[in-house]
Formats: sequence, C-alpha cells, structure tokens
Amino acid sequence: MKKNIFSGILFSGLGSIWWGVIGVFYFKSVSFVSPLELTIHRTIWTFFLLFCLISIYSKWNDIFKIFKDIKKILFLILTSLLIVTNWYTWIYAVTVNKLIDASFGYYIFPILSVFFGILFLKESHSKMKLIAIALVIISVIYLLINFKSTPWIGIVVALTWSFYTLIRKKIQIATDLGLFIESVFATPFALIAFYFIAKNGDNYFSINSIGLSFWLFLAGAMTLIPLYLYLRGSELAGLGPASMIFFFAPTGQFLLGFYYFNETLDIHKLISFFIIWTAVAIYLRDLAKDN
Repeated sequence: MKKNIFSGILFSGLGSIWWGVIGVFYFKSVSFVSPLELTIHRTIWTFFLLFCLISIYSKWNDIFKIFKDIKKILFLILTSLLIVTNWYTWIYAVTVNKLIDASFGYYIFPILSVFFGILFLKESHSKMKLIAIALVIISVIYLLINFKSTPWIGIVVALTWSFYTLIRKKIQIATDLGLFIESVFATPFALIAFYFIAKNGDNYFSINSIGLSFWLFLAGAMTLIPLYLYLRGSELAGLGPASMIFFFAPTGQFLLGFYYFNETLDIHKLISFFIIWTAVAIYLRDLAKDN
C-alpha cells in the first residue's frame, strides 16, 4: 500500500474512532446544556484554537491569499453552513437519546461520498468496490423500510457531512486553513446567538461556573482534533477510502447507543449493521489489493 494511502487511512481511522467513542462520552457528559449552546461553544472555541495555531505557525499570509480567491471563499461560506448544521443535528441526537439514529446517518454518508468521489473527483473504482457500495445501499434501504418513522436526524447528518467533505476535497485548501476560515464565518453568528441566550439567563457558560465553563471550552478541541484528522486523511487517501474508514465512527456510536446508553435496537437494525460491515470488509480488502 502506498505511504500516503496508509497515512490517510490512519488519520481517518483515528478521527473516526475519536468521533465514535471519545466525542460521544464528552457530549453526553454535557447533554444537560441545550444543543444550541453546545453548537455555539463548538464554533467559538474551534475558532479560538485555530486562531492560536495560525498565529503560532505564522500562516496569516496563506489565510490572506485564500481570502483573495472569491470562488474559494464562497465555497467556504457554504461549507461553514454545512458543518454547523451537522454539529447541531448530531448534538441534538445525543441530547435526546437518538444516538443510533445519528449513527444511521453516518452509515449513509460514506455511500454518498464514494459516489461523489467517483462522479465529481474521478476517483478510481473497481467491481468489488461497486459491490461493496451496492451492499451498503441495500442495507440502508432495508433499514429505511423497517424504520417506524422517517429517520430525519440521520438523513440531515448524512447529507450535510457528505456535501461538506466533497466541497472541501474539491477546493483543495489545507485542512487547518479551511477550518479556520469556516470558523471565521460562523463565529459572529455564534456570538450573537450566545448574547441572546445569556440575556435570557439560559446559558451554562459563565464566570460563576469556572469548572463547567472550562469543560464547555473543551468542545473546541473535541471538534477540531477529529475533524482535522479526518479531513487530512481524506486529502491523503482520497474521498472514497476515507469515507469507508469513517464507518468506525457510526459503529462506535451505534454500539455505545445500544450497550451503554440503552437505546432501542431491533433485529432489523442488527441485520443492516452486519450487511454494512460485510461491505466495508470487501471494500477495504479490494483497496489493499490495489495499493
């Protein structure tokens, strides 16, 4: 396997496991805070951490160059909207005990990303990869048919994340620089929203609660670290391979939702789960064979 492919898979795998396990426990620990305020903290503190990193590594000239490219800036405004919507939807799922439904969305996402990678980015594909994609599609259709209600949480999560990764791959901007500019666009709106929350006395972040405020500050690191790892992996390995590795994230969420947080799991969801992992095994074996 080529070095950049291996490194990309490693980065994507670490980011996915972080999302699927560490991130779940963190956001569950603060699930008493409203999804809106948690999304605000993810946005503001991600901006703060990236501002520090950009300054430390003297990357401001690179930032200014990107701002001169109107086309890239317009795309980054769109990706900023997509990623914030994704954050809010996932946090909402965690706080209302719909973690399995959210994991369903992250199972759909790689299907769309592999398809987009082939269609728009001309990424390579083979017969076995197409079989793997078909199996995943079958499992998702099976799951949809047997859902008692439309899993809108999963659908929103899947669509926002798949379009986000496609656009970021398409515009070819360094991971940290792109994330910083996205946070630049989102932070003013987050600050305005926090002002109104604080004005109504509904905020948990306060100088009167230093311990809790610090814990909420960590939402930035909990967001930035796995997102950076995954996007870096996508750059190195390609959108398709990174997307298939991403299955670690919904699997962790799926298992935690069922075994640890006691969410409902019926036989239909279990069957779909095994079909999807069969597809992942086929895809990864074919990927290793090609490289």
